[in-house]
Amino acid sequence: MEYAIVDIETTGGHASGSGITEVAIVLHNGQQITGRYETLVNPGVPIPLYITALTGISNSMIATSPSFDQVAENIFNLLQGRIFVAHNVNFDYSFIKHHLAQSGFYYNAPKLCTVRLSRKIKPGLSSYSLGRLCAALDIPLVDRHRAGGDADATAILFTRLLEWDAKGIVAGMLKKGAGDQNLPAHLPKADFEALPHGPGVYYFRDEKDKVIYVGKAKDIRKRVAQHFTGHNPNPQRQHFLRSIHHIRFEPCGTELMAFILEALEIKRLWPKYNRAMKKYEPKFGLFVYEALDGFLRMAIGKFNKNQQAELVFTHLIEASNTLHEMVHAYDLCPELCRLGSCTTEGGCEGRGGMCPRKTDTGYYNELVREALQEYRNQLPTFVILDKGRTEAEQSCIYVEKGHFTAMGYLGKEVDLTRIEDAKSMLPLYQGNHYIMQLIYSYAKAFPQKVLMKEYEMWENMDL
Repeated sequence: MEYAIVDIETTGGHASGSGITEVAIVLHNGQQITGRYETLVNPGVPIPLYITALTGISNSMIATSPSFDQVAENIFNLLQGRIFVAHNVNFDYSFIKHHLAQSGFYYNAPKLCTVRLSRKIKPGLSSYSLGRLCAALDIPLVDRHRAGGDADATAILFTRLLEWDAKGIVAGMLKKGAGDQNLPAHLPKADFEALPHGPGVYYFRDEKDKVIYVGKAKDIRKRVAQHFTGHNPNPQRQHFLRSIHHIRFEPCGTELMAFILEALEIKRLWPKYNRAMKKYEPKFGLFVYEALDGFLRMAIGKFNKNQQAELVFTHLIEASNTLHEMVHAYDLCPELCRLGSCTTEGGCEGRGGMCPRKTDTGYYNELVREALQEYRNQLPTFVILDKGRTEAEQSCIYVEKGHFTAMGYLGKEVDLTRIEDAKSMLPLYQGNHYIMQLIYSYAKAFPQKVLMKEYEMWENMDL
């Protein structure tokens, strides 16, 4: 077996929020040291004073050092195919794995921790910190808290632990810790390595190149890797992983564009393993029907895909408020809309003779139709302009009278003084309630990215 004994210095304690300032790797063939690599790294962020006090690595020392991106390929090649060994291995491993991933290298390897090995092979010592172990076992330790010095000491410690391991503890730990994150058996490594870091949609395909799953992500590579993390013996998940033969992807300018494209693609492709999105439906609807007396009645009810709703809603209060507003604005009858008796002063007589019971059905029904049409006409027309896939373009989402209509990318130089022009410049789509909820939520959160046809009331943006 080949081993890579690793030690790093960092700017903090968490891989996702800290940088690496120094890396040392000692190569070992199970009997002796066969190679060595060491470099300072510019973390791209200031080194805290307490870190400098501990390690001696200052901002001036790393000012001209390479970034991790610049040394990532070399580090990846040295580690690839070797067992990762370190003192408190999860710390070093998490940093190396995270920063390699950020640089575009998917890394996964079996690990050995010299702390745990020492506890098992040399039990009963007062402390298992590297400094105390080296003192107890007469191991030279030079340049404490520098990657090179600590890696050299750990390599000597590891060599001795291998010599003292009469019970096969190293082999046992490797067996228990083997491969908790692996690519599916049929998935080419090149497919994964081609995935970008950025927002977009990814497609898992089976051996016949049929799409079996569509997903969206803020970071495509990171999200896809999460699908393969851990060991879940669930047969359904195992079958899912065995079915993945290829990955394709579509980059998007923003996470919102990825959300919408995912919803459209699931509706278009109906993939086998996309279950949650298939079941999504609005919860309430505004229904209009003709009663036995000939009057059109409006009522709020639970959404039913077998019965067409004039308007759909996520929350009951939104639906109820909308109906109340329409009754008040268009002088409709509350009783015929299931909102109780008329509360106008003087009852229906106080409505200026507009009571439907004292007019013909045709007149009242026309009021209902006009109310619905005018309400729809008041729904906002707007575009959302945001980041594109490259610096030369911008993403554009076009909503017409409250309906998602078009989406795509425009050049940065395009001027949308007339936002209706976006409709002719972009691919057209047929949206749904779920997509409009995504768009309205985003528009409310980032109003500076919205261009509207005219000033609109945002209360309608909860429909």
